[in-house]
Amino acid sequence: MTANFRSDNETPVATAILDAILEANHGSAWAYAEDDWSTRLDQAFSELFRTEAMVLPVSTGTVANSIALATITPPWGSVYCHSGAHILNDECGAPEFFGNGLRLVAVDGEQGKLDLATLEQSVYASEGHGVHSYKPSALSLTQATEGGTVYSIDEVSTLCDAAHAMGMKTHMDGARFGNAIASLGCHPAEVSCEAGIDMLSFGASKNGCMAAEALVIFKQSQWRETAERLRKRSGHLLSKMRYVSAQLLAYIENDRWLKMAGHANRQAAKFGAAVDNHGRANLEFPVEANEVFVKWTKEGFDHLKSQHIQFLLWPGRDDLARFVFGHSTTDRETSFLIDSFEGMP
Repeated sequence: MTANFRSDNETPVATAILDAILEANHGSAWAYAEDDWSTRLDQAFSELFRTEAMVLPVSTGTVANSIALATITPPWGSVYCHSGAHILNDECGAPEFFGNGLRLVAVDGEQGKLDLATLEQSVYASEGHGVHSYKPSALSLTQATEGGTVYSIDEVSTLCDAAHAMGMKTHMDGARFGNAIASLGCHPAEVSCEAGIDMLSFGASKNGCMAAEALVIFKQSQWRETAERLRKRSGHLLSKMRYVSAQLLAYIENDRWLKMAGHANRQAAKFGAAVDNHGRANLEFPVEANEVFVKWTKEGFDHLKSQHIQFLLWPGRDDLARFVFGHSTTDRETSFLIDSFEGMP
């Protein structure tokens, strides 16, 4: 058999999400997010996060992140993020492009998490030059992190408090937000808006949806026009937005997003335990969501490839690979991976 653990972007659309698309496909509907599905998003997400929220449905996480950061950051502003952040390494300069020259500043931290002391040092180091310097304007956190780890409620709250005290707004790249919440077992508001996050890129495409993401803006209606105009100007105000919005509504209905994310996390945990018990292979990061980073030998990874197991060998490394588990990963696929892994000493 062939088993794909390369990315949760490569998983199929969940059946319930396809059903929602088909249900939305009856008759005509107003265009450009004025349809019945899109106009229900604000209320639905306000109930989900138990606070006032405005929602912009978009088609990619890159545009959700970029619109968010460009909305809260002037062209002469800087956005602080972890050195491994997706916005810094994997979005081809989109935040800078959308923000007309805003700057991304990398901040180190262990286990994929941004370190508070390092953040404060970086911000303070930029002071003293007045208009000659970029102005610290935003903090962006990734949840779950690029290392598959998860910020706790206290960690998010502490970082947001510090950012706000330094005059910055806060953004969360939640491409795998569902996996983080399923891991934490908390209410989604507790680690986002109630912890001090101003804007959330609420991911859905990695967890069962098709080209569907939500930019969620908390309690800041004055940002609506700026964010909406950036969406339109960048070509992401889809004429048939109902098909995106219908997915998002179905995604959060009856905690469907958490159930699918929880399944992915449990599959990852099984493989993480096998790596932990292997002897020669090691985990690069703790397994806290749906990604498993494995340090091993080139021979070991070649063996897995020979068994038709697909995964991502980390760029520039032949001793580190990433395995990602999704909502559709089966017990059989995970068992096949574990058996193949344990069969190579």
